Amino acid sequence: MIEHPRAEELLDAVAGWIDSVRPSLEPRDAFLARVAANALSVVRRELVQGPAAEAAAIARLSGLLGQDGDLATLNAALCARLRDGAMDRDTPGLLAALKANITEQIAIDQPSYKPEPGL
Repeated sequence: MIEHPRAEELLDAVAGWIDSVRPSLEPRDAFLARVAANALSVVRRELVQGPAAEAAAIARLSGLLGQDGDLATLNAALCARLRDGAMDRDTPGLLAALKANITEQIAIDQPSYKPEPGL
């Protein structure tokens, strides 16, 4: 098994190259290059942070729902319970679990986003 370069290192190298050539590009191509570099950054964060965020989300939802499963299964079960009224915003732990899940996802997708205090 080849251990180097790791996926994160490859993503960093490509993003770095894109950033190095971007100043010499026409404005439209420079914009698209910036979009591509940002997309690579999201992929990198997903590779690095995603597994822990998913495991934490699974643990939270499993505890909330009282069942095991993968994230897709647990999300589907949560949606079903919300739709049929078995759970609502007054369900203990629901809003805290949802806030934690979305906060971790935003840290991957948009790390510079800072939610308003109290949300």
